[in-house]
Amino acid sequence: MAELTLVGLRVVVEVARAGSFSAAAARLGYTQSAVSRQVAVTEKVAETPLFERHARGVRPTAAGEALVRHASRVLDGVATATQELAGMRDRLVIGGFPTAAAVLLPRAIARLTAAHPGLQVRLTEASTPAQLLALRRGRLEVAVLATGDGLPEYDLDGLRLTELRGGGGAGVAVADTHPFAVRDRVEPAELADQAWVVGARVGDAPEFGAWPGIAEPVISFAARDWPTRLGLVAAGLGIALVPGLAAPAMPRGVRWVPVRGDGLGRTAWTATKPDPSAAAQAMVRALEEELGSWATP
Repeated sequence: MAELTLVGLRVVVEVARAGSFSAAAARLGYTQSAVSRQVAVTEKVAETPLFERHARGVRPTAAGEALVRHASRVLDGVATATQELAGMRDRLVIGGFPTAAAVLLPRAIARLTAAHPGLQVRLTEASTPAQLLALRRGRLEVAVLATGDGLPEYDLDGLRLTELRGGGGAGVAVADTHPFAVRDRVEPAELADQAWVVGARVGDAPEFGAWPGIAEPVISFAARDWPTRLGLVAAGLGIALVPGLAAPAMPRGVRWVPVRGDGLGRTAWTATKPDPSAAAQAMVRALEEELGSWATP
């Protein structure tokens, strides 16, 4: 006999809150078809429609409202239990987008564990949408996110956000044989005729393209992973847009050069639940302290 699932309940609650399948999908990090399937399966188990359509989306039926009411309590209970169990294990799970995970997060974790040697920390490298989903599900306690130019508008409602200031802005990774490699910085106008190594999109994960504002950038290669992209750069096959957070992690044969004015309007944040654990708060402080040390001559 089929039973209600936590995934199905979470989807039903989010659809009711968002007012449409597409909005719920965006908040959860799912595709719209996946949300539709979960609602259909849950309606089959409930043996009654849970939503009815109207001009601007959907709204719960009477049965849907009843299920949302009970499901919200169940999901809150699961989240509380997950948080308590994590605290009992003295373990902290944090996430970060790839360029933050390259240098900033490892160094901040080292700071944290030096101050709290009994704390076990696990790092998950993931895109911002994947982190938000994991954070809302209780699988992460701290997420390091990126927002701004070229990135989607993420649903950050209900989260506790702290801006991470510093990190050197943005720049380009070039081969050490490239003319830019001997420069202290380059001008945005000089980037227009360069060949670019860009990120290959994976699902809904944002990709790093060419420098913003270049009308028709020349794309030489697209690669999913940062090591591959930087390997292509080292071979002289193009240059790549790289945030300053990853500048200290450039491999042999690659140099990071800042771009004057930094026309890339992106911001890094930490995100936690509204009532983060003491360990999560300590992690946020360690990240701020680590970035602060970068700004100190």
